[in-house]
Amino acid sequence: MKSEIVAIGSEMLTPFRQDTNSLFLTEKLNEIGVTVAFKTIVGDRRKDLVNAIRTALGRADILILMGGLGPTEDDLTREATAEALNLELRREAPLVAALHARAATWRIAMPENNLKQADVIDGATVLQNANGSAPGQWLDVTFEGFRKLIMLIPGPPSECKPLFEAECLPRLREIVPPRFIAKRTLKAAMIPESQCDKLLAPIYTTYTDIETTILAHNGDIQLSLLCAKRDMDTAEQRVEELATKMEEALDDWLYSTEGETLEQIVLYYLGLRQATLATAESCTGGLVAQRITAIPGSSRSFLGGALVYSNELKTAFAGVPPELIEQHGAVSEEVASALASGIRQRTGATIGLGITGIAGPTGGTDTKPVGLVYIAVSDPQRTDVLERNFRGPRQRVREWTAQQALDLIRRKLM
Repeated sequence: MKSEIVAIGSEMLTPFRQDTNSLFLTEKLNEIGVTVAFKTIVGDRRKDLVNAIRTALGRADILILMGGLGPTEDDLTREATAEALNLELRREAPLVAALHARAATWRIAMPENNLKQADVIDGATVLQNANGSAPGQWLDVTFEGFRKLIMLIPGPPSECKPLFEAECLPRLREIVPPRFIAKRTLKAAMIPESQCDKLLAPIYTTYTDIETTILAHNGDIQLSLLCAKRDMDTAEQRVEELATKMEEALDDWLYSTEGETLEQIVLYYLGLRQATLATAESCTGGLVAQRITAIPGSSRSFLGGALVYSNELKTAFAGVPPELIEQHGAVSEEVASALASGIRQRTGATIGLGITGIAGPTGGTDTKPVGLVYIAVSDPQRTDVLERNFRGPRQRVREWTAQQALDLIRRKLM
């Protein structure tokens, strides 16, 4: 069965508010074998709401309408749903009494407009809201000859989530045919998205029963595999078969088969090799160290790092000779190499990382443009240096550089 989640509220069509409830709802629906085919955000305009509801009913079996159940003039979900279904609203006396009782506990006179929260669509079952004044509603209707399940639930997360778990999920489990969803997440680093898809599309397109998605962000590729079957063993076997073929195709671009982050994998390899790491970062401002130390237990392998923005601190903290900076410039292969080997020797770490570059938006020249970075990884045997030129604004350059640095450490440890 396919579902659609409709988030209702004009505030979510601005840059200031974001729908996060749908992530929770998607997870819960997937757990009972229901896929989410569509997510819609619609503002507080009755005509738009009616159109969105009718469109959703035309393409989904299960419809979750989230928000717009409050007492104000722009809370129109009940009215729009009734209109879309050609049904009437009725005001239920028990709900009116409950609203008055709730107001009494606050020792206030209940505003008249609160009464609209007691309006129920004909044929709907009221869903009790233990955390707010707006009850939800459940409808099991026929629309254009097809059975549709419709849920009206409040928008605030503190009300939406517990109400959905307590009132909606048990009803859905009784109706939805048994179906199990197997998932797998693969991750690859620093492979272009187009190259990744060129490698993998001939493989995953032959598995028509598995939904494969590719998400790229700042040097990280996330591949999600999702397969729904009538029993979990079959679903997992299909996902495992496809995942194995994709892992082989990705070769050493692949760093995770269970959804781990790149920094988690780096720490795993450091622990496996009984190795330690220290960093000397310039243009990334400690971003690599921040990502590593965000992982619990990282102190077992990460000794520490230095922020070496100025030339003086490159010398003081990592032992970079001033004449080397004078001869080649702070942003150079030679200085990156000296940072990596210097911080390794100063701290006694097994591996040293050195980063220097021009993150922008100013500071670039014709020979050393904005986005030019040098990343060095040093161990007792050798120091490897990579030159890259990342495009985009300052933060993007910094994030790509940190991702590249972590991947270089991973490859070194492999």
